[in-house]
This record gives sequence, structure tokens and C-alpha cells, in this order.
Amino acid sequence: MPGSIDKRDVSRLFRDRLRTLLARSGQNRSAFAAGVNVDRSALTQLLAGDVTRLPRAETLMRIAAVHGVSLDWLLGLSQAEDVTAAIKPALELEEAPDDRDETLLESWHAEAVGTKIRYVPTTVPDLLRTDAVISYESRENKRTLTSRIDEAQERIAYTRRPETDMEICMPQQRLRDLRDGSGIWSDLAEPARLAQLDHMATLLDELYPSLRIYLFDAQTNFSAPYTVFGPYRVSVYVGDMYLVLNAKDAVASMTRHFDTLIRAATVQAHETAAWIRRLRANG
Repeated sequence: MPGSIDKRDVSRLFRDRLRTLLARSGQNRSAFAAGVNVDRSALTQLLAGDVTRLPRAETLMRIAAVHGVSLDWLLGLSQAEDVTAAIKPALELEEAPDDRDETLLESWHAEAVGTKIRYVPTTVPDLLRTDAVISYESRENKRTLTSRIDEAQERIAYTRRPETDMEICMPQQRLRDLRDGSGIWSDLAEPARLAQLDHMATLLDELYPSLRIYLFDAQTNFSAPYTVFGPYRVSVYVGDMYLVLNAKDAVASMTRHFDTLIRAATVQAHETAAWIRRLRANG
């Protein structure tokens, strides 16, 4: 699956799996919609190819429960459909934060101090974004530019703490798209894109080994964006909300998924800064 994976990709995966459930049920759209307590028109919108927003949290959970599949499968995170007893009672759905003094992510990071943080970003890792990229990505985000810039700076400060241990896995294609101005970066000016690559390489040199980024090939591997906060929880970003897994088995499963991405990495952490500089130079 080449290119960047953003909320449009998550919506497409959800739509494909919703169509699978509809076909598998043998019901028409009206009956299927009634079974999950949504209007037929709402179901039609969810199945439409031009819709990028996910349904409400309650609707997602109802669809998964009625049709006996896991939320992570429904959202494209996993190929496993079965819902385990360990995960089922330990699901939470949290709204993505507005502007406030302490966001959910900050509190989760604070709780996980001294443990390993594992992070698959949506696009560019938030703590490595320039102000220009934060501004560009804030166009469709309900939070203000100032709050997002402040959060990025706080995250960098967190990473400089001696007890920090953070690993990031992301597709190398996202950085190629950034350099080329393709996909979601098509409206961002080239100087800003190149400055973002320079900024990333510089910070990676500065923060290594406390912060380590591995790059994998999106044509052979896939992951939805998520963060594992030590042994405590996993938060999966699904657009305007987080799907939070608190059960021990769920955290262990997602940790193994992350380790699989590291094993599949085509660029190792100690090579990433130099790889980014070559990518920038060869553009």
C-alpha cells in the first residue's frame, strides 16, 4: 500500500470491511442498518466512496458487537476478526483533545515515564514537525496552531529526559511523499517540505539513542497509527478520537505487532538520519 496512510486510508479500510459485513450478512441495506440502529441513509453515506469521516464511537462499537468482529479489524488495524474476552471489556473511546492545559496524550506520556514508548505516526511524527508543517496539518484539525506547536516542543523536551526510551516505526514512503510534494503534501511549498526533512535529520542525530526511528516498506507492511504507552495502554488514532486498549493482553499483542514492524524495517534506527539526508539531496 504505497504512499502516506492518513485518515482517508483508515476510512477506506473501514468502508471496505463494512461492505464485507453487509455482504456476509445476506441482508439488504435497510435490514442491516436497522440491525445496528442507524438510518439507511446514514449507512449509505458510510459506504460512499467520497466520505472520509468515520461514524460515531457508539456506532463503531455497535457494528462490531452485532456482527461479532473486533474493533481493530473493523478499523483496519488487524487481520484478526475475533473479539477476545480480554480486550472486550477494556476498550475505551476518547475524543481527540481540544485546547486545554493537559491533553490526554500528555497525561499518558507522563504515566509511562521510565518505560518504552512505541509509536506509529499518522504522517510525520508530531514531536519532529516544524512549525510550518504543524500549521499546514492544522488546517483540518480543531485544535489551534499555538497549542499544537507548544505540544510539539513539550514532546521534544520529554524526549530529552534521560529516562526516555521511544521507538517510532513509519513507512519510508511517507518521507518520499513529503520530499516530492505528493499525496497529502501536494499543497505544501517545496522549501517547507525540505526544511522539514532537514529538521527531522538534525533532531534524530541529537536525540539518538533515546529516540529511534525505523522505516519500513508500506508496499509489504501496513499499520494504522497507534502508540503503546509502556505496559499500560495502547491508543489507536482514528481521526477525531482514540480507541484505547487497557487490557494487558491487548497491550502485549500491540507490542508484538510493533516488534514485527521493526523486524521488517528496511532502514535501521542508526541509519535513519543519514537516509533522510540522502533522500533530501537526491530530490
